[in-house]
Amino acid sequence: MNIAIVGATGNVGRKIIEVLEKKNFSIDNLYLVASSKSAGSKLKFKGKEIEIENLENFNFSKAKITFFSAGGKISEKYVPLAAKHSVVIDNSSHFRMDPDVPLIVPQVNSNDLKKIKKNIIANPNCSTAQLVIILKPLHDLFNIKRVVISTYQSTSGGGKAPMDELVEQTKLSLENKKISSKNFTKQIAFNAIPHIDVFVEDGYTKEEVKMIDETKKILDKNIELTATCVRISVMVSHAESLNIEFEKPFTLEKIREALDNAEGCKVIDERKDGGYITPVEAEGKNETFISRIRKDNSNKNTVNLWCVSDNLLRGAALNAVEIAEAYIKNK
Repeated sequence: MNIAIVGATGNVGRKIIEVLEKKNFSIDNLYLVASSKSAGSKLKFKGKEIEIENLENFNFSKAKITFFSAGGKISEKYVPLAAKHSVVIDNSSHFRMDPDVPLIVPQVNSNDLKKIKKNIIANPNCSTAQLVIILKPLHDLFNIKRVVISTYQSTSGGGKAPMDELVEQTKLSLENKKISSKNFTKQIAFNAIPHIDVFVEDGYTKEEVKMIDETKKILDKNIELTATCVRISVMVSHAESLNIEFEKPFTLEKIREALDNAEGCKVIDERKDGGYITPVEAEGKNETFISRIRKDNSNKNTVNLWCVSDNLLRGAALNAVEIAEAYIKNK
């Protein structure tokens, strides 16, 4: 099988290459595609150097499956062209809410892959991806009514430039030098910014709306959700604090068991110093880690928990490759 990756030189593109290699994904030819700036440079795959091809004149008929990880504007322009020749797995937000495009987390709704109409499959927001694999087993058991979400999202969710800015600002801050922000609305070093993406109606940000709408599309349109998304001074991995209200009674033991047995999830929940997972520990891991599981004593049939996941893997590259695996299996 021939595979292409558009945006191969970016954070997620490089991670897709890494995941394909680690999974020993069956590939005859791998085509790495990027902008004219990167064309001609080389990246390694399985010990061999592959030259980057220019997106503007790439022949998509060469690939059976094409991963897009180059942002919404590039996807808007080039995905429809690629989809005439190749099955596209798109990491941008552009096609996610298109009713004719399935939005997939394979552990949750791989059956929706049977509904492909445009040769396009959408990958959800990174914070949504780690959320729904937790909600799915709990919804099956206890019927979720409502979820209140607070996210603590790393700078890598915005790309390489925001990560570089965190490093730069951290140095400047420690040297007591003046800081100016380029990729954030406020200083990110040693700070938390309650603002990701642009503001939309009712005072919410686009990131918050994405989480709500995407979760409903992937899991169940009847679940009520509200979210506050915060950017924090962490390089990689997103954390989320979840308050989940069920229609049915539950026990903490059943919740732990359901989550620990769910594909892609791992419970690390010891009620002692350090008995939980933080973003630093989740980096480079495939699992979504769940900690701090406890009853919400202020509301009936409600649980609180903390989850952490590598946003470049679970939230993007790993989920994209797992979509490809599920697509091939379902054919």
